[in-house]
Amino acid sequence: MLGWEEWRIGRKTVQFIDQARIAVKAGRGGDGIAAFRREKYVPAGGPSGGDGGWGGDVVLESDSNLQTLLDFKYKRMFEANDGRRGGPNRSTGASADDLVIRVPCGTEVRDLGSGLLLGDLVEAGERIVIAKGGKGGLGNAHYLSNRNRAPEKFTEGKEGEGRELQLELKLLAEVGLVGMPNAGKSTLISVLSSARPKIADYPFTTLVPNLGVVRRPTGDGTVFADIPGLIAGAAAGAGLGHDFLRHIERTRLLIHLVDCSQEDPIKDAKTLLGELQAYGHGLPERPRILVLSKGELLNEESIAPLKTALEEEMEQPVLVISAATGKGLDKLLQAVWLVLGIET
Repeated sequence: MLGWEEWRIGRKTVQFIDQARIAVKAGRGGDGIAAFRREKYVPAGGPSGGDGGWGGDVVLESDSNLQTLLDFKYKRMFEANDGRRGGPNRSTGASADDLVIRVPCGTEVRDLGSGLLLGDLVEAGERIVIAKGGKGGLGNAHYLSNRNRAPEKFTEGKEGEGRELQLELKLLAEVGLVGMPNAGKSTLISVLSSARPKIADYPFTTLVPNLGVVRRPTGDGTVFADIPGLIAGAAAGAGLGHDFLRHIERTRLLIHLVDCSQEDPIKDAKTLLGELQAYGHGLPERPRILVLSKGELLNEESIAPLKTALEEEMEQPVLVISAATGKGLDKLLQAVWLVLGIET
């Protein structure tokens, strides 16, 4: 089963797939053989059957050039090659090459049947052997003994391991933007970074996660992730956000955007916090910056009491920003760098 949507990167549209189920089968070991030396000048040559080679392993490797699990939409069965059978003169059959399957960085690998986590490929180039190739069989040379000088016994190669796997991609971002639909997350990430997500004045404009790189004061970049808006019941599967909450599990910091122009911003803030608590996975304990967005839509006399009321209700400081005018963005970034421990 595949979970997939369209992911817009600039003007380029690709399919964003963050879940996939695949089956893998390691190679079978090559058979051993029964053979005897019969050279003219080798008296009593004896048994000389060689062993079979190992079957190929199935290996998963993280690749920084991949961003989605798109390849697994078209191919779901992966089989490594079998080992070669043994040869005469105690020649061992060739072992098969490993089958290397490349996945995006941030991919979790689970056994589909048990749900057991087999590996978490985060850094580029990390590898995990997901299915071990079968051992090659033994040739009859192994069974030579004082009691049996001409054994004809040999063994077949072992079957390779087979598994069904669940692959889940969790985006690698340090900062996650969360909020109700139309809270201004996409607008903010477009202003802070070079990302160009689809933006419109209706709910659920963002259908898939967007990534943007925000330049740090030190010159390098920090990845921000904007996930689809959350609504009441998102943690239980309502709306669009449930399928993408996994993408902020790896973040170090959450920016909680609350649209100050809504009818009840405080209720919206409490609803989203409740969804994070219901989802769990460490998100409620994650450092969180609370932000009133779209500050350009209200005057100072209206925003001040709303900010005070929200701070009292949520028991934490609140920043006021306007992505449209740039107001408050410097303070927001300073708060982000402070929490992440980045010198300014």
